[in-house]
Amino acid sequence: MLVDSLNLGPVSPFDAASIILAIGMAIIISSWFENYGDPSDNKDLLTQFRGAAVAIASDEKIALLGAIQSLFEGSMYTFVFLWTPALSPNDEEIHHGFIFAIFMLASMLGSSIAARLLAHNTVKVESYMQIVFVVSSATLLLPILTNFLITPSKAKGGGITFAGCLQVLGFCVFEACVGIFWPSIMKMRSRYIPEEARSTIMNFFRIPLNIFVCVVLYNVNAFPISVMFGMCSIFLFVASILQRRLSTIGCIKSVLSITPQFKCRRQETLTL
Repeated sequence: MLVDSLNLGPVSPFDAASIILAIGMAIIISSWFENYGDPSDNKDLLTQFRGAAVAIASDEKIALLGAIQSLFEGSMYTFVFLWTPALSPNDEEIHHGFIFAIFMLASMLGSSIAARLLAHNTVKVESYMQIVFVVSSATLLLPILTNFLITPSKAKGGGITFAGCLQVLGFCVFEACVGIFWPSIMKMRSRYIPEEARSTIMNFFRIPLNIFVCVVLYNVNAFPISVMFGMCSIFLFVASILQRRLSTIGCIKSVLSITPQFKCRRQETLTL
C-alpha cells in the first residue's frame, strides 16, 4: 500500500517500521524492568572472555559447536545479500516481497520439521544435522550449476528465467534448512555448553563471524557471485564434517559414561 497506492517509494515500509519500533521501545522503557540477577555473580568483561576461552580450549565439543554455528550463520547472512542478484542477473523484474514470503514460509516449515524430530528420542540431533548441512551446501551450489548447465540469457529486463525458478526452489530448501538449524543448534548448545557461561562463549564465536560478514559485504562487488556462493557452500560442507566429528565424540562420551555403570551392576549381580 505504501509503495503502490501512496507512491512513497520502495523504502517507505522500512520507514513505517521504524515508527512502530519507536513506539515499542517507548512502551518497553516505561513498563519493563531490568533483571540484573545476583550482583555477587557479576564479573568484568575480561574475566568473562577469559573463562570462555578456557572453556573452548579445554572442551573440543564446545569448540566444534561454536565453529559449526559460525560457519552456518556466516553463510546464511551472506546468502541474504546474494539471492536478489542471483535471481536477477540481467535486471529481471522479480517479486521480491513474494519470494521473501516464500522463504519465510519454508523456514517456518523447517522449524516444524525440527520440532517433530526433536520430539522423538530415537532421532539424534547430531545425526540429522549432518544431513541438513550437506543439503544446505548442495542448495547453494545450485546457482553455479545453473550457470554451467543452462545458457544464461543476455537480454535485459523481462521476467524471472527458468534458471531463476530453479534457484528459487533451491533457496526454499536452504531456508527450510535454516528453520531446522535454529531449534537444533539451541538443543545442542544446552547439551554441551554450561549455562553459566553459554552467552559469553557464543558471543566469543560471534566476533570472527561479524568480522567475516563485514569483510564479505565490503568486497561483495569484488568477486563474482558464483565465487561467493561457492565459498558459502564450502563453509556448509565443512560444518557437516565438524558435525560428524561432534557426533562421534558425543557417542564416545556416552559409551564411556554408561560402561562404569554397567560394570557396577554386573559386580552387584555376581556378588548376589
